[in-house]
Amino acid sequence: MKKIFIILTIILFTVSCQNEDYLVKPRLVETPQVSETPVTYTSGSADFSNYVSVGNSLTAGYSDGALFIEGQENSYPNILANQFSLAGGGSFTQPLMDDNLGGLLLGGQQITSNRLILSFASGSPSPVPVSGTPSTEVSNIKPGPYNNMGVPGAKIFHLLAPGYGNVAGVASGAANPFFARMASSSNATVIGDAVSENGSFFSLWIGANDILGFAASGGDGVDQIGNLDAATYGSNDITDPQVFMGAYNALLQNLTSTGAKGIVVNLPSITTIPYFTTVPYNAIPLDAATAAAVNQGYAPYNGGIQQALAALSGLGLFTAEEAAKRTINFTTGQNAVVIIDEDLTDLGAINPAFAALPKYRQATAEDLLVLTSRTFLGTMVGGNPQLINGVSVPLADKWVLTPQEQTAVSTARTAYNQTIENFATQYDLAFFDANALMQQMLTTGITENGITSTAVYATGGGFSLDGVHPSPRGYSIIANGMIDAINAKYGSNLPKVNVGNYKGLYLN
Repeated sequence: MKKIFIILTIILFTVSCQNEDYLVKPRLVETPQVSETPVTYTSGSADFSNYVSVGNSLTAGYSDGALFIEGQENSYPNILANQFSLAGGGSFTQPLMDDNLGGLLLGGQQITSNRLILSFASGSPSPVPVSGTPSTEVSNIKPGPYNNMGVPGAKIFHLLAPGYGNVAGVASGAANPFFARMASSSNATVIGDAVSENGSFFSLWIGANDILGFAASGGDGVDQIGNLDAATYGSNDITDPQVFMGAYNALLQNLTSTGAKGIVVNLPSITTIPYFTTVPYNAIPLDAATAAAVNQGYAPYNGGIQQALAALSGLGLFTAEEAAKRTINFTTGQNAVVIIDEDLTDLGAINPAFAALPKYRQATAEDLLVLTSRTFLGTMVGGNPQLINGVSVPLADKWVLTPQEQTAVSTARTAYNQTIENFATQYDLAFFDANALMQQMLTTGITENGITSTAVYATGGGFSLDGVHPSPRGYSIIANGMIDAINAKYGSNLPKVNVGNYKGLYLN
């Protein structure tokens, strides 16, 4: 059984040391790309003199599970601002953290983790938090407003909420620590601070957290469709599409109130990011003897399923198809993990005689195991070789996003994206299809400046070690896509950046 975890580690974190393409170091402050032949860059019908970016962690430059100086300097808004400077763009201020560790302190106590690095200390590459005590104290407020108003963790309605940056509410979760350290006042709103900058051009990329909390927790939240009271939502809940639409319209009304033009960005599918595509559903390697032993342990459960089928199928309350899905069977070789699926039929509610039968089944290729499950999948519980996570101990529902849960996420995201695209037309704004870009990175990779970046975890070059946020190179690719959209909409001729100047992975 101990071999299971070792094999899983090798599967998930194989790194080719022969290809050092992703080790290229970036210039933290990008020198705008200029061709050998002098070119006059223009803004077209846009005005880049005062650029303001609004959004969440993707806008802030979050990477490797944290916000830190180097990540902020490689944020896509900062990359854009450097290119805008070629066509009349002005200064671009960001609420920089105090160090490159990334953790936050509140009253001297660390409340968020340091950024991740790839460590080889265990003999196999594994992401671990960088050591050290961070120096960024939330209560040490550096009031904005700033040009980069990206707030990690923000859902769309949070950008309109007074007091979202009140330091006193951070400890209870009523306020956001990232906004608290930069809010202009304790009762300020993110959008209010952004608008106070009097921007001439803006970018708006918001909405990922309105579905991501639900998805990343394996559906451990509520789909709030039909509930228009966002004040009642939990942190992992899916935002109602009507709430999203109303909030998005309010944000654009504010951002365009000064006559500013801008660009809006849609939301990629969660199935394009490594957080949901890295851990295989059939990650359990067993020999014949171990498989037989595990099957013997599940024999009473399998027998109970067959008894329930015999008793309930005639009533149309339990199908042979579901019984087959719930039957556990391990074989020699790679095996699907055992999970708890809350969407399975509650047999005990139908007949108390079957109340002891849990909602177990083995995962299929349609299930998405979240990245964080890699840390314990195939390991022993309490040192007991008979209790193996994912084998004799089923994974809790929060570690797996089932097809039903994926449908809830996809339905909401589709509605959000339609809203974003509709408002881009209504407000006559540039529109960037981030979903199409991420689909390309997942399927074929994206080649720019002779470098191909993919969505493969750790080695693909497009994503950071948290499996959700882009790497510096990923952010540069996003910036280039946005530049194309801006040029097409406003008739500007901004040059794109050289993605080779940006890392595909932070290693220290």
